[in-house]
Amino acid sequence: MSAQQPQELLAALIALRAEVVQQGTELTARWQEHLQRRAMCISAVNLANYLALRSHDLREMQPLLSRYGISSLGRAEARVLPNLDAVIATLQAICGEPERSRFPRPQSFYRGARLLRFNTEKAFGPPPRGRAVRVMVTYPTEAAHNYDFVRDLVARGMDVARINCAHDAPQDWQAMIAFTHRAASETGHSVKIHMDLGGPKVRTADIHLDAKRIYVGDTILLTRAAPRPRPEYPKQVRCTLPQVLDQAAIGHAVWIDDGKIGAVIIGSDDEGAVLRVTHANDRGVRLRAEKGLNFPDTDLRLNPLTDDDLDDLDFIAHHADLIGYSFVQDAEDIERLQAELAARRKDWQRIALIAKIETRRAIHNLPELIIRAGGRQPFGVMIARGDLAVEVGYQRMAEIQEEILWLCEAAHIPVIWATQVLESFVKEGIPSRGEMTDAAMAARAECVMLNKGPHVGEAITLLNDLLSRMQGHQVKKTPQLRALRAWADVTGD
Repeated sequence: MSAQQPQELLAALIALRAEVVQQGTELTARWQEHLQRRAMCISAVNLANYLALRSHDLREMQPLLSRYGISSLGRAEARVLPNLDAVIATLQAICGEPERSRFPRPQSFYRGARLLRFNTEKAFGPPPRGRAVRVMVTYPTEAAHNYDFVRDLVARGMDVARINCAHDAPQDWQAMIAFTHRAASETGHSVKIHMDLGGPKVRTADIHLDAKRIYVGDTILLTRAAPRPRPEYPKQVRCTLPQVLDQAAIGHAVWIDDGKIGAVIIGSDDEGAVLRVTHANDRGVRLRAEKGLNFPDTDLRLNPLTDDDLDDLDFIAHHADLIGYSFVQDAEDIERLQAELAARRKDWQRIALIAKIETRRAIHNLPELIIRAGGRQPFGVMIARGDLAVEVGYQRMAEIQEEILWLCEAAHIPVIWATQVLESFVKEGIPSRGEMTDAAMAARAECVMLNKGPHVGEAITLLNDLLSRMQGHQVKKTPQLRALRAWADVTGD
């Protein structure tokens, strides 16, 4: 395609638009029966069009569009057809065509941004003064017993209080919620209650080692039941969900403790799977109980709603504004939880559902998850970067994170940027340079999650200032070209 021929570029764009409409219409028709919310009907069309658009490689076309001072379609997520129509209308004017398409109306062009704000407010409440990105904080047990601690978090700018139902008990959760509502009332702040279902926990237990540390080359027997002495396997660890071992196969990777230990399955017997350690610190790694096990090569088929989750739902359904859904992987998982909510509360569709994206299968099924959940209730996505990084590989984590952000923006669905945000600061009071940059990039999401730690209150203050500043420079992927003051003496301003 020649850069000197805008007519060719125009013809290519018109053909592209026709293909996007055709493919998008077919996909939307498949989703129609699941769309009960009017706002999601509009968003589903845009999501389908975005998936159709991104099935094409646009890299050759993009610099040619930029040469004519036209949008290169790099910001089309929330408004696929309006963006294409605007580019086509501009090219028609450049080509001097007498019969030209009309530019999209402002209401149509910016509808996607309005829907994203609407869905974000439905899930997380109204935005705080001075920033659009909300701040979520995971409560420690202290939040059930120390009102001053909770009030300080609210006063500093916490917008969403996260209660992890894998910890503490209903009486503790009730106290946390009561303290949160009281603090919100006293400070005049809006604070939503997010309650996380524990989900199936694939973890280590019953550690039996002949040495304190694990090294590359070591052999570990990952057992179904409590380990018994076996001379050939001096290192043994129990898997808390033994059915996982029936689904894994020889050659599959196993990662332990957020990737601190990497291994591969080299054999199996009636008692479990035999692992050969392939990755570990040169100084060795201490292997402890209650550490996560990841099987990135295994298509795990686990029910994301455990018996404990169903018991917890009796409380959660009547107290939570948002429900965090762990290990959700396909549309049937969404429908299973919605059915359980409907059995407990007539107006269950008022509760926002947050899907934690932490496996390859969940990424692959993300469009269907969005439609099934967002079609019936407020919905958001949490990028669970800890497990996700182990599942997809650390080298691909940034890429996958971007793709999730793009897809959710196309569906006008809010995203929570989670895991290790300002981790050093929260735990030790001193941030690293890398995590400050990471926290700044979190401004492209609609909510940022801080984990518990002794300095979490100070971290809220820091994050509040950082997000407010970044908002002046960038909204989603779009740079905000505010006047820069750092070089004012150069320009004479």
